[in-house]
This record gives sequence, C-alpha cells and structure tokens, in this order.
Amino acid sequence: MNARTDLAKWLGTLDPERLTALLEERDLPLAAEYRRITTLRELAEHLLTDASVGQGLMAGTAGELELLASIAALALERHGPVAGGEAEDGPRYPWQQRKPVGTVEPADRLVPERDVLAWFEPGEKRRRAEHTLARLRERALLIPAPKGKLALPPLLHVRATGFDGFGHTATRLLTAAYNAPEVKRIAANLFGEGAARTRDQAQELIIALLADPARVRALVADAPVRALELLDRLVPGPPLLRTHCFVGRYGEQYASPDAKYAFREGGSGDEGTDWLAVRGLLVPVGLDLVELPYEVARALRDGGAAPSPRLEPEPFTAAAPLPSGWEGEGGTAAAAAAWRAELVLRALAAEPVAIRKAGGIAVRDTRRLAKAAGADEADTRLWLDLAVNAGLAAPQDDEPAPAPRGRRNSKGPKPSARLLPSDRYDAWAAAPAAGKLLPLLAAWAAVPAVLSHWPDPDETPVALVSPQDEDAVTLRTGILRALAVLPDGHGLTGDALGYTELLSLAAWFQPALRGHLAADGAGELTGLDGVLDRLEATLAEAALLGVVAHGALTPAGRALCRLLEAGAAHHYPAVPGAGTDPSARGSEGLGEDLSLRPALAKAVTTLREDLYAALPEPSETARFQSDLTATVTGAPAPALADLLSAVGDIESEGHAVVWRITATSVRRALDAGWSADELLNGLTAASERGTPLPQPLAYTIKDTARTHGQLKVVRSACCIRSDDTGLIAEVAQARGLTKLRLRRIAPTVLISTAPPEETLSALRMAGYAPTQEAETGTTVLDRAPTDRAPNLLPTLDQAHPLYGAPAHGVPASARALAAALTAAG
Repeated sequence: MNARTDLAKWLGTLDPERLTALLEERDLPLAAEYRRITTLRELAEHLLTDASVGQGLMAGTAGELELLASIAALALERHGPVAGGEAEDGPRYPWQQRKPVGTVEPADRLVPERDVLAWFEPGEKRRRAEHTLARLRERALLIPAPKGKLALPPLLHVRATGFDGFGHTATRLLTAAYNAPEVKRIAANLFGEGAARTRDQAQELIIALLADPARVRALVADAPVRALELLDRLVPGPPLLRTHCFVGRYGEQYASPDAKYAFREGGSGDEGTDWLAVRGLLVPVGLDLVELPYEVARALRDGGAAPSPRLEPEPFTAAAPLPSGWEGEGGTAAAAAAWRAELVLRALAAEPVAIRKAGGIAVRDTRRLAKAAGADEADTRLWLDLAVNAGLAAPQDDEPAPAPRGRRNSKGPKPSARLLPSDRYDAWAAAPAAGKLLPLLAAWAAVPAVLSHWPDPDETPVALVSPQDEDAVTLRTGILRALAVLPDGHGLTGDALGYTELLSLAAWFQPALRGHLAADGAGELTGLDGVLDRLEATLAEAALLGVVAHGALTPAGRALCRLLEAGAAHHYPAVPGAGTDPSARGSEGLGEDLSLRPALAKAVTTLREDLYAALPEPSETARFQSDLTATVTGAPAPALADLLSAVGDIESEGHAVVWRITATSVRRALDAGWSADELLNGLTAASERGTPLPQPLAYTIKDTARTHGQLKVVRSACCIRSDDTGLIAEVAQARGLTKLRLRRIAPTVLISTAPPEETLSALRMAGYAPTQEAETGTTVLDRAPTDRAPNLLPTLDQAHPLYGAPAHGVPASARALAAALTAAG
C-alpha cells in the first residue's frame, strides 16, 4: 500500500462537483502558488503536504480535530513516535508548523476503525462518530486504507504529541521569557536555595522536573485550591491566562517578540496564579498573558481513561426566551436595511463622490451622502462598502488633464477617481426589497473585514477601505454557526457572559479562533487581540441587516449561514449571489457561475426565498394628509419612491416612511422637468383607496407651478428675462442678489456677471423660482447625472486580482482545475 497512489486512485472516483469542493477547501490552485498540477498523482502529493493538510484541518470543527488527535495518539501508542516529531515549539496549532515533517508512510501506521468506534456508546453517539469519519474521508483528512483500518496524513503522525490545546514546551517558554535571575528564582522555589549556580543548570533542573509526569502530579498535589481551579480550566486548553503576575523586564509598554519579563513585586493579588508562576507552571508570553507549558498539561491530563472526543458543541447556557413576533422584527430590520441602502445609493447616483488619493472617501463626502439619505454616518459607510463589494458601485478614473504644451516627457497629473453606481445599479434599484438585499447580504458574508469596526480610536473612520482582516470571515462564520445551535425559541443574552460563551462556541466551529481565546483570573474564557470588540460589531451589523434579531438567527440568517458553509467565502473578491438577477425568484436568474455549482446555487436560492418570505411586497400606494405629508406603510415600490422623493423630503422612517411636501420640494420637482399635471395625476393615482388629494396639497402644487418659470435664466453668460416687468424691477433691486451685479438692459431683461448655474442658485436662495433656458428658447432641465461605472465584480472562475494571472496553462479556479483533472483521468 502506498498512500499517494491510493489517494490518487480515490480522487479519480470523485465527480467534478465533489472534487471541486475538496479543491476549494484546500484553496487550490492558489495554495499551490499556481504550480501546474496536471495529474491526480500530483494532486495527491499536494494534498498530503503539511500546508494542505493544515488548510483542511482549519476548515473543520474542534470536534473533528479532537477525533483526529485521538486517532493520532492511538497510532502513536501502537507504533511509537515518528522521527522529527518533537517540535521545539510544542505548538499550539501543530498543523501550522513551518518546519517540514519527516518522511512517513501512513500505510505503516494504520489503526483499527473498531477501536476508535469503541470510544463511543452504541446508538446515536456511535452513528455520529461513523458520520464524522465518513466526512473526514470525504475531505481527505483520513486517506484511503484497507477496509476496517484508518490512515492519517503524515503531518498528523509527526505532530501527534502537540495536538488538542497544548501550549509550547517549557524549554521554549523559559528561554523566551526570562533572564537568568527569574530562572534561578523558579529553581530555588522548586529545589531550594543554592540548587543551581548558573541559569543553564537551573533550567535543566526545571525541565527535568516538568518532563516527569509523576513529579508534576506530586507537585500539584500540594497546590492551593485556587491554583487547582485554574489548572482545571487551562489543562484542557486553550492554555492561556490573563494575569498581572509579571511586568516587562525593561518597562516595555508593548511587548516585542523578544521581550523579557520579571515577577511583579507583591505578586498579582491572586494566590493561585502566583503559586503556579513561581514554580514555572505558568510562563509569560505577553503583557498580562501567561501560558501553561506543554509538559504540565500532558502530565495532568487523565492518560488512563479511553479518549472521549466530543463531536457536538457544548450547549448554550447564556440564552433567554425570545419575545413573540421576534421574526417579524427581523423582517422589519431587513426591509429597513434594503431601503436605507437604496437611499444611500440614490444619493451617490445623484452626486458621485471623489476617492482620496490615500484611499477611501473623504469624511465630508460621507456626511453629505448620509444627510441626503437621512442615514447614520457609520451606517452610510457600511452601505457604501457593501455596495462596492457587491458590484453595485465601483471607482472610475476621470479623464486625465491634457499634458502641458512645450515640454517633452512631461507627465500630466494623475487622473482623480470617483465612486459611481455600476452598470448593475439601475436593475437593482428597480427590484423588490428582497432582490435589493440579497447581493448586500452575500457581500457581507464573504468580505474579509468587520466593516463597522475601526480598531484605532485615534484614526477617523472612512468608507471604501481595502478589506484585510483574515479572521473576519472565520469569526462571522463561527458566530452564525454557533447561533444556529441555540435552543428553539431562545436567543443569546447580550451581556459579557453571552459574548464570551458565543466566542467559545464559535471557536468550536472555527478552530482558527482558538488562538484568540484565553482564561481570565476567574478561570472564565475571554478574548485576545480585540476579538470581543469585533464580535460585538459583527453582531451589530447582523442585527442591522436582519440576519439576527434578539440574539437569534432569523430564517435569512440561517440561510446565510448555509451559504458560508457551502464555501461562498472561498471565492472572494467574487461574491456568490451578488451577480444574480435582482428581480428573479426561485432558482431563476442565478447566472452561469452558480449553475455550475449546485451547493452554492441551492444556498443562494434558499436565501432569496427566505428574504421574499420575510419582506412584504412593496407598497404601491400612499396616504396623503392635509398637513402635506405622504405616508407609505412598509417599503415603497421603486416608482412610488421616485415620485415621492421627487416632490417631497423624507421626514421619518420605521415601520412606515413619511415624506413632507413643501413649496421648495415642489419647485425642485418642477426644476427636474415634472409638470404640475404630472405631479397631481401621479399622486392621485398613488393615493390609498383612490382617495382624492387633500385640498392644501393640491393648492400647494398648483400655486408653486403658477409662479414657476416666470424668470428665465438665459444660458448666455448670463441674462435673466421675464415677461413680468414688475418682477424684473423687483429682482434688480433685491439686496440679496447684489453679488450678481445685475443690470437692467431692457424692461424685460437683466444681465448678470455670474455664470448661469451660480445665478440660478442665487435666485433660488432669494426665494424666486427661475428655470434655465437654452439659446434656442427651450427649457433646460436639472437632471441628476447618469454616469455609470463598469461592474468590477469578478466571476467565480476568474483569477484572484490580488495575485495576478496564473502561469501559462494553470487553471484559474478550483472548478477549472477539477474539470482538467477529470478530463485527463
């Protein structure tokens, strides 16, 4: 038996869909650095490498890792250690080691499957174990073996001693953390004063003690109760603890990788922590952060009992009953999200914004868009970032200025860039609310950033930043998968206990998050690296989008979780679901990308239908009142929103949207080309139950239209004319218009020194209602710009733009590679 040959044969039995799923999980072809893989044997060789196996391990759950670690320990017991397996790190994540492992033939280290299944009680637990083993085989983390046998990839055999939540070795920790005085102090506490003269002698004594499990257990037998409580928490892992036992040796405020530490005078104030620290059982690895050495955890774990891998997550305890109607609140939030995003993109379409040369959008431009949309500034940044990642908006360079004349090889200024709606925007704007929200949710799921989290409090947040948070999707996926196992009818409590329990459970589903966990002085799990702040921001974004309500996943949230489980984030910056027809239903209009990927297509279809079920059909009518307001219950249809936004201004939102109509807003509609009859007829047709318009509203529109256009601004740099000679005389004497330096050249004509646009603005600010007239005598309408940028969203089969085109002959995507390998046989 040869592992590579047998794995290659097994790969040949996979259909293109299953092979594509495996390649995407292992991040191929990118993970192979676009090296050509042309045969199934070459693919098998790559899948057995350390890096590829590690990639696969990180895509599993902590339960799967625990099961694999137990199988590796069984192989270690049956076949002995592997040469090269004693990594000096005793790594926290052994699959992340950079040092290559020794040559191992998995066929020589088989273990009986029946012995592994014997760890689980007959019935449901054993069936779950069998299902997990089958899943691990499907993911090539258990490689082909004779019937009844289990074979592990080489990495798992070599690193068998370093799995399952262990810390670094004592040698590594002591050498990295201490100078000689601290090592000698620990030796003196363990062996008495004068036991060692030099640092090396002291460290050798400490290491020898910790390497002997019996001596470690004897030492811990005399520990105070508080120290035993901490060990109970640290021994199973993660091995990190927050404490104040140590200070930087040289007073560093921020610990560098080679920082040294000293014991804090007077101790930490915690008896158990201090007892463990002075005996070398806790060693500093950062400011206020210590680690339990590998040897200590190994000695204190129960080595006599059979392994008991837990294949299910721990149940939630920080849960509270959900109020009645909570799902409806989620639907309301989702509808509000779609509407608010539409308002922000409408404002962007009306007046695109410049992109700073340093990146991002200037704060003043973000504030202008927020004001125009009636949105919160932070939410506006979120909508803009989601729109760009969903392909609904895109940057576009302006035309470069002409090069200076008379100079050779002179470079003109770099063209500035603007953020514009993309060529997909207009179809999106005409779609129902569910169709609008689908690409935004798909982008939110896949983008590698917690967009609303700004880690540096001294920097001003800006929109349109480059997503660079490698852990964001991992955290988001873990949160959604953890919330999915809440008891029916319950939601997460929004307190510190709820957040830390959620983070712990998220790390069970996404083991990469375990490096962000530690225990605090009370033995409770807490977060490192600002992960709790990012968790809280992720939950806030999820609530804003209608994915979470009252701490529980909505149906749309569960569908989004399934989209992530189907591998949607593997394709970023392509976004599965963002390129679908926003007006289609069911499985229609998904596009060629998804038609070739059934799992993703099913997840996108489910998300689409859940959104349509949660979001009511848009309202086609409004209720008009005598106070000049128009109220639309729920989300307005696009045509109705266009009409009411043209003739009024949004006054309030929530379960209903209220527009206020004023003479100023009516003049704005008339300036844009609406006639009074068009406005009256359109509003009457939209009136709820066919009710006639209130008399004050009809009078406001007619009276404003009667005076509109009496003044004519001639586009001839620049004249003002009117058939009303009295009005011309009045304007000529108006104090507020002195900056125009108006001069009457005829009873019906004034000339202005300002250009037409400035003259129009000044007249409107003074309370008049002019229109602009072309040289031909026709009225020039004030229309919003209709510039559109090309959609830059890549397809799922395009090469990742950050890494450029692949080498000649190398497929650009996992699906293309799977197709090529299947065709080659």
